[in-house]
Amino acid sequence: MQHLHIFSSESVGEGHPDKVADLISDTILDACLAQDPASRVACETLVKDNHVVLAGEITTAAKLDYDALVRSTIARIGYRTPQDDALFNAPGVIIDNYLSTQSPDIARGVDACAAEGKEGAEQGAGDQGIMFGYAADETPELMPAPVMYAHRIMRELARVRHSGRVAWLRPDSKSQVALAYGPDGRPQRILNVVLSTQHTEDVDLDTIRSFCRELICSVLPAERITPETEFFINPTGRFVIGGPHGDSGLTGRKIIVDTYGGMGRHGGGAFSGKDCSKVDRSGAYMCRWVAKHIVAAGLARRCELQVAYAIGKASPVSIMVDVDTYGTASVDEAVIIERVLRAFSFKPADIERTLGLRRPIFTRSTNYGHFTDQSLPWEQLDPARLAILRG
Repeated sequence: MQHLHIFSSESVGEGHPDKVADLISDTILDACLAQDPASRVACETLVKDNHVVLAGEITTAAKLDYDALVRSTIARIGYRTPQDDALFNAPGVIIDNYLSTQSPDIARGVDACAAEGKEGAEQGAGDQGIMFGYAADETPELMPAPVMYAHRIMRELARVRHSGRVAWLRPDSKSQVALAYGPDGRPQRILNVVLSTQHTEDVDLDTIRSFCRELICSVLPAERITPETEFFINPTGRFVIGGPHGDSGLTGRKIIVDTYGGMGRHGGGAFSGKDCSKVDRSGAYMCRWVAKHIVAAGLARRCELQVAYAIGKASPVSIMVDVDTYGTASVDEAVIIERVLRAFSFKPADIERTLGLRRPIFTRSTNYGHFTDQSLPWEQLDPARLAILRG
């Protein structure tokens, strides 16, 4: 019998309560950066029923109407009126704001200036932590196929819902894809797809399942769907109460959806609501950028990097280019590491400058994974760096 390795990954829609929280936090971040690119932002959001709680630290010259930002974000997702959701809707939410300014003890470590006890005057990391980056040649985006397929379903469901063509769709949704890999480590076939979507009271289950199955088949590769592929659509039979009405949501609680669907490791830090001085975000983006270059250069079919930082230090305390290429490297891994260190700098200030992270671009990354939008700078390949990696 042929051995198959099975891997499953999930995605969630923009109306999922955790993603509602992520988008509010990233919207506030982008609003700060639009007025003041030097803003320091660490904004977390909690949503439940008709409550939105903002907490964290923001130091900025920007003048923001937090109330208007929160309500416009909720409306943009699709929770516009009580008709969309009786409890959680843009005009009806109660907003509690507990944002304060960044601690000066943290700021002195990040600022590009000398300070007593600080090593040097360069910009340092905003915190300690470990960040991972991963890439694989399974999809055009150089991402693992299971999570990319799950994201494709969510993107298409959102597109159809926003078009107004299917009136019974509501914002909350989740997908999951199980993919079988052959002995050569290559994707073979989709074993099953799970899709749950919130809906209005008046639509019947057969209509939901027929529509969703057609949508799934329209976005996944036809050659990987077989007669044995199973579809589990709204498995409970009813999903009317959803969003923050059905469950609480919190910024940073979908970090595996945000990254590699579990295929690559995650250092633990969340992304949304943080400016790029927080290496949780910028370091992870850099590691992804480098991993993608390694695979695109043809040096490995897949690889993973780890970088570690100490608060206030300008350089990483360790870099592991684990081109644990998982046995897929086309050249010696020591050669790959040497070329990576020639082509890329992992200093926080260099990451900001190289990737242009002081711009209001982060709401584009909030939904459907932070490594899927090819217009974002950490997803774009640099020919000069590819040339260095190729030797």
